[in-house]
Amino acid sequence: MLSTPTRSDEEIAANAAFDALLWALSRPGQVRELPAPGEGTLIAALLDRECAVFCEDPLLIPAIMQTGASICDIALADHVFLGKLSTTKKLQDVRLGSDLYPDDGATVVVRASIGSGPALRLTGPGVNGQLDVQIDGLPDDLWETRKQLLRYPMGFDLFIIDSARIIGLPRSTEIEVL
Repeated sequence: MLSTPTRSDEEIAANAAFDALLWALSRPGQVRELPAPGEGTLIAALLDRECAVFCEDPLLIPAIMQTGASICDIALADHVFLGKLSTTKKLQDVRLGSDLYPDDGATVVVRASIGSGPALRLTGPGVNGQLDVQIDGLPDDLWETRKQLLRYPMGFDLFIIDSARIIGLPRSTEIEVL
């Protein structure tokens, strides 16, 4: 008789976080709840030994190392954890993919406050018409820098995390500062 393995609590949380990430990217700007606050949940859901990671927050390094992922320079990273972003300088070096392999663009994770601060208008795939959101705690030039770097389908996908809440902004989303 065959038996099904029992999932651990960590696997259940990682699966729920992965589901939240996919949902957030497919519905840009809509807030999704993670099973636990912080980037640790994302690390467990996204990373494995085939991933290359750049991380600005030394407190996240032990969790990243437990996944088997390799720590690397930002230009080589599949996943970029920038923590509380104070400048857009690091974004200049993020992988954007190529015309032949646009999926080689990095996934970028930053911390910010969702629901307060400057208003943004989102349009594009996954947005029903347009959606206005407020995000605070990011550099003033982030959205202009992002616009200059992206050349769809090349670019990077952005996750904004606020404790256990997350918003996904895929490279296909157009962002207007209001």
